Amino acid sequence: MPVDRAQRRLLTVLNKFGPSGHGEAQVQYLDGDFRVISPGTFVRCAVTDTRIPLDELKYWSVDLQEAYAHPGAVLQRHFPGAPKPQG
Repeated sequence: MPVDRAQRRLLTVLNKFGPSGHGEAQVQYLDGDFRVISPGTFVRCAVTDTRIPLDELKYWSVDLQEAYAHPGAVLQRHFPGAPKPQG
């Protein structure tokens, strides 16, 4: 059953202050949402290894079950030969 935004926010708060919620979370990535399997405060970007706080997690792949720190990381993962955007 998908977790709605309010429940996810509550889980995130509980994870931040719970006894085992200070490390990396185990997350199941779903279409348009994610489910916290094991408490924690962050996940790691599959491309950059950057820590992503759960309350800031916006980009992930359901098929690959991995998180991304920013849109550029998504492009790097799915189109590795593409030129990097200038900016």
